Amino acid sequence: MNDFDIKAILESRPVQCSKCGSSLYYRGSGKYVCSSCENIEYDEFGKVKKYLDEHGISTMAVIADETGVPMKHLNLMLREGKVEIPDGSSFYIKCESCGCSIRYGRFCPDCVRRTASDLRQAFYVAEMGEKPKQSGSMRFYNNEKEKDVGASQSSKSSKTKKAGSSHTSKK
Repeated sequence: MNDFDIKAILESRPVQCSKCGSSLYYRGSGKYVCSSCENIEYDEFGKVKKYLDEHGISTMAVIADETGVPMKHLNLMLREGKVEIPDGSSFYIKCESCGCSIRYGRFCPDCVRRTASDLRQAFYVAEMGEKPKQSGSMRFYNNEKEKDVGASQSSKSSKTKKAGSSHTSKK
């Protein structure tokens, strides 16, 4: 299953009222309200949230049976961080990197920190400059290489001026 399938499942939402067929407007947390008859409808996340709000902590099997949301979709909600396993539970999901127990998401905090550190090191560039904090005039450095670059750019601009002036002069 690719990322598109996961997003399509998690973002599936009702668009028309099941009672009158009018448009539904999103009211947050998976809840949709009809513009005409004010009927309330829920997407899969809304059904799970409503069930948990009304009945408290439950197992995934019970939630799936009571709401009609498939276990596969509940697992996706856990991996996306939309719902979480209560602390102290006897069952947890596994970190996809190291395999330790986690309550929600794909990776444990240690693996996220390690990956973020690896990315920072991978993108470190010693030649990266600094953005100016305030505007100001250009300054020149004492490095010979940078002087050569500046000289070649200024000679190009002077050649352009000479060429431009020859077109305007009368012979």
